[in-house]
Amino acid sequence: MHGQVFAEFDRVCALRAAGGDVLEVGAVPSADTLLCLPAIARAKSKVGINLNGPSRYADFEILRGDANALSCFADESFDTVLCNSVLEHDRCFWLSLSEMNRVTRPGGLIVIGVPGFATLPIERRASRLARLLRRLGVAHALLDPAEASTLTLRTHAFPGDYYRFSPQAVREVFLEGLLDTELHTLMLPPRIIGSGVKRRPSR
Repeated sequence: MHGQVFAEFDRVCALRAAGGDVLEVGAVPSADTLLCLPAIARAKSKVGINLNGPSRYADFEILRGDANALSCFADESFDTVLCNSVLEHDRCFWLSLSEMNRVTRPGGLIVIGVPGFATLPIERRASRLARLLRRLGVAHALLDPAEASTLTLRTHAFPGDYYRFSPQAVREVFLEGLLDTELHTLMLPPRIIGSGVKRRPSR
């Protein structure tokens, strides 16, 4: 995991007082996995899940399992659920989102990071340059594809690589139904980190 992504997860978790019982979807046995964030060092319990489990690292275990069906966990088992760079490799990511929501307690925090695409300041400058080149007679066939493109993370199969996400997708799909949502886009190509709190049932 890139150091800036790790630092941003740590910042979000510290500001939102993450802790309690913590689950990381896609945990790996290394120092840069999210279960090693300083912000959750005093968590009551920490556990990870990964298709390549089981394993143990530091003060947590990583179970073998598929995020599409977290049947090894009861409803409302965790106060904090973390997931980074997993959903782009998940053919049915919507099932994993549903499961992460199911295992989070009301009032619990969900933080998800994915590679994305976003409008970047350089794209606006490129658009102005394209208009100028059109006035100078450069063919639309050359400019249109470049102008409509955006920078994103290269494909990397673990075991597959299926998606890139927009900030709108993170806000309206990943964080749907959550309260106090936040969205942060960082780095180039963009990484998007969204967080929110699971709604408590109405009384």
